[in-house]
Amino acid sequence: MKKIFLSLLLLGACFTSCNKEDDEPVVEETQEEENQEEPQEEVDITVQNFMWQTMNNYYFWQADVPVLSDTQFATQSDYESYLSGHPDPENFIQNQLLYVEDRFTFWNADYRELTQQLSGVSKSNGLEFGLSRIGNTDNIFGFVQYVVKNSDASTKDIRRGDYFIGVNGTDLTVNNYIDLLFGDNDSYTLNMADIANNTISPNGKEVALTKQENLLEDPILVNRVLSIGDKKIGYLMYNQFQAGSGEQLNEVFGEFKGEGVTDLVLDLRYNLGGRGTTAQILASLIYGTNTEELMYRTRYNSKLQAAFGADDLDNYFVATTGTVENNTDSPLNTLNLAKVYILATDSSASASELVMVGLEPYINVVHIGGTTVGKNQGSVTFVDDFENGNVYDRDREDKINPNNQWAIQPIISRVENSAGFSDYADGLVPDIPLEEDITNLGTLGDASEPLLARAIQEITGSSAKRSFNVAMPADLLSSSKLVNDRNSILIVDLPNKQGGMPLKPTE
Repeated sequence: MKKIFLSLLLLGACFTSCNKEDDEPVVEETQEEENQEEPQEEVDITVQNFMWQTMNNYYFWQADVPVLSDTQFATQSDYESYLSGHPDPENFIQNQLLYVEDRFTFWNADYRELTQQLSGVSKSNGLEFGLSRIGNTDNIFGFVQYVVKNSDASTKDIRRGDYFIGVNGTDLTVNNYIDLLFGDNDSYTLNMADIANNTISPNGKEVALTKQENLLEDPILVNRVLSIGDKKIGYLMYNQFQAGSGEQLNEVFGEFKGEGVTDLVLDLRYNLGGRGTTAQILASLIYGTNTEELMYRTRYNSKLQAAFGADDLDNYFVATTGTVENNTDSPLNTLNLAKVYILATDSSASASELVMVGLEPYINVVHIGGTTVGKNQGSVTFVDDFENGNVYDRDREDKINPNNQWAIQPIISRVENSAGFSDYADGLVPDIPLEEDITNLGTLGDASEPLLARAIQEITGSSAKRSFNVAMPADLLSSSKLVNDRNSILIVDLPNKQGGMPLKPTE
């Protein structure tokens, strides 16, 4: 039965391109002809077919979504009729194909936009900010977390720790902030504010910002070495596990190694994830390059799991940067540490959590900050390219069905560390809880910035204990990154099968 339905991928848009006159039987005219029902308008089911086939084969919860069952449809006609009944692709995947507990599968009608987003390229003004309520009201305010290098915001008078309460003269509320800040407007003006005595008030300042096309964020925002007493402390703020950034990471760790770094503070407080292969590189730079030691294991749905061997599921520490994207297979400048201090919050997810979990069986991971998002799942980008198993490959863009430019990023796996631990869907709880203080965000990379200062205190064992009281906790309603939960990503690589090709939908 699956073979019948899978043939639809090969037929593509045939359903709408076939001549209707060829399909209709010839009937004699009768006096009752005028009472016959008009034939229903045909629906192009190319996109829906691509979505169903991909989710049926790869989706982690395929067995838990009844409509994705291999035996759901008795005939091809039943299958086509079902797809035709859901003419809106976005509503189709969201309301028909997703498991109720799935928070992270996402999609885009233009695969180029989705793949650029995953590569750190976006249309953005470069301002990253959090949003919180003003007291118990529906009014909200924003606070700047950081500014992306070489962005429009980087050329304006705005920086970490600044506040705003309005856009284009309109106060921000829980009902309008999405339209005002995340709508189709390419430019807007922020109405700035000050905080005094836990009260926020407008200050009359305005900052005009414009979104840039194809802004590429440098994932390494800050890296430096702090000399404190007899300690050489490396500090790295890394904001996205971009493919191809392994060389940059390796260069930073080469500098750390050259300066004799004894301790490392890894800042992932705003890092929502990215490539699993880059997470392997970062973990290996911290711990070591023994390629026989398991960092994490992937688990798939029963159909995929049965197709793979044990070696296909295991992901080890690595000795080089590899050759993904622009990486040049350089030997890693590992620090071989026995302990690492990681700053992580409720804006840390996926590949960030994977580094923490993957390292824990081998070294002491000291988590400072807040409970993380809780994403123990991996995904892959799929497009309408049947011969490549629908797996997106940049070098095969000319093979993508020209009648279907959609891409979907479904959850296809769950990850666990070498000890078998994967139970962190509710997030990783910090060893040392410390929320960011909106009234004292500090300068990232400066020894006095509260979260970094707390890590330094642990490293040095300073007897002069600093107070870390939080006057106004960063109780996030949303943020420029968390406005969509599905921005949290861990991108995994499907093992190659069938003569070097990724798995095709099974027949």
